[in-house]
Amino acid sequence: MIKDNLKNAESHHKLGEGFKKGFEFLKNTDMKNLENGKYQIEGDDIFVSVQDYTTKPQEQGKFEAHKKYADIQFIIKGAEKLGFGDVKNFKPVTFYDEKNDIIFLEGDGDFVNAKEGDFVIFMPEDAHMPCIAQNEPSYVKKAVVKVLLKNIR
Repeated sequence: MIKDNLKNAESHHKLGEGFKKGFEFLKNTDMKNLENGKYQIEGDDIFVSVQDYTTKPQEQGKFEAHKKYADIQFIIKGAEKLGFGDVKNFKPVTFYDEKNDIIFLEGDGDFVNAKEGDFVIFMPEDAHMPCIAQNEPSYVKKAVVKVLLKNIR
């Protein structure tokens, strides 16, 4: 797991061409005015999902993990808390859904706060719990860049 601000994104280009292209999209696009939906950067190898929602209490959250993609979760508006931990320390509660590249897990993790302009990178070895309220539930607009593993160094 890596947490940083978009203004420092270039220091993370070393993670691979997929990350570089994802960060360039985030920096060069008017994210605040982008409609919710899926945007292709490089087909299904690198794409962005824009979504908005109300954060929820931690006890309503679920840890998840992916096998094929890494995530760059970028906060466009608002703030949220995100859980994370080594996937090896979690127990599956569902079967892996290959079509949607997701498995839900249970276990204990650590948490980090992210605000507008921040991003958090989750690699396949990182279980993560997104969409959690820092204090009270609040509005968040987020972009999730999905980077296929072959585009990672």
